[in-house]
Amino acid sequence: MAQSRRMSLTEAIANVVIGYILAVATQVAVFPLFGIHIALADDLMIGLAFLVVSLSRSYVLRRMFERIR
Repeated sequence: MAQSRRMSLTEAIANVVIGYILAVATQVAVFPLFGIHIALADDLMIGLAFLVVSLSRSYVLRRMFERIR
């Protein structure tokens, strides 16, 4: 059974939101180890930029694989 566009988008969003939370937590933990000290708001904005790219990538790849299938 093929996955609908709506379910592809739902899956992509869930994947990216979880990734966003992990990315921001990782930045908060790792950046200081490299001498990078930025405000939490900046961490959130950096994560948001990557979230948009990741969501787009995830959705497009899912649709491509569904088309191949």
